[in-house]
Amino acid sequence: MLSSAPFKGIIAYPITPFTAAGAVDLDLYARLVERLVAGGAHGIAPLGSTGVLPYLTDAERDAVTTATIGQVAGRLPVLVGVSHLTTAGAVRHARFAEQAGATAVMLLPMSYWKLTESEILRHYETVATAVSVPIMVYNNPATGGLDMSPALLQRLLQLPNVTMVKESTGDVQRMQALRRLLGEDVAFYNGSNPLALAAFAAGATGWCTAAPNLIPKLNLALYEAIQANRLDQAQQLFYQQFELLQFIVAKGLPRAIKAGLELQGLDAGHLRAPLLPLTNTEVAELRALLQAADALAA
Repeated sequence: MLSSAPFKGIIAYPITPFTAAGAVDLDLYARLVERLVAGGAHGIAPLGSTGVLPYLTDAERDAVTTATIGQVAGRLPVLVGVSHLTTAGAVRHARFAEQAGATAVMLLPMSYWKLTESEILRHYETVATAVSVPIMVYNNPATGGLDMSPALLQRLLQLPNVTMVKESTGDVQRMQALRRLLGEDVAFYNGSNPLALAAFAAGATGWCTAAPNLIPKLNLALYEAIQANRLDQAQQLFYQQFELLQFIVAKGLPRAIKAGLELQGLDAGHLRAPLLPLTNTEVAELRALLQAADALAA
């Protein structure tokens, strides 16, 4: 039987690359996923913000889900994003992910109209009763348009299969409140790159991040230092990557990761409109940040 919280450590988010004609490039995607596996990630999470989930059709999401699980081939747990504006759509994607072999699914309550707490609860309850794999609640008001309070998250965790929380508000006090309110038995995960150190200090079980696409050694070294209680070393490692973490969030994860991969000599495909590549000035700034990170990780 699967653990109710089958993820820990560094959970890596791959980008979804596109061909020049605008189709999802599944062959390239598989190579990028393999690179994350080989780089030491503890889990793979397709179809998040980095994977431009809202810009994909249902068929494309299915294809990415299948490609991820096939490429990982049981070597790591896979956390599939199944968020959708409608409850029926979220149920459809959650069921597909489960049937494809996902370890767990992650659900963000996307909203055009601001949902009430009752509507959010019903949304999660419906999905939770439709699948048997664990569900990670994803709180990211910047992309979903909703901010779920710690008290609401506590209520969601009483639903069947809802066992994990990913917190991406960027609020350290929120993370500390989560640990106090939810207790030691509930796994919560950091989704705000610049707060990785503070989140681990607050008791985060893992870090959901796109950063391993570019700096896997530094990400893993930080986690290992935390696990070994080498706090001075952890602080040093965190600030060695802090500016880069800030940059990739500020410039948009898909855009920044694509540019960073290309600076490292890797094919990263194309972006899907309306997303545009980084400007020359931004690329130059990213190059400097990557060079500094490479020197420190050597």
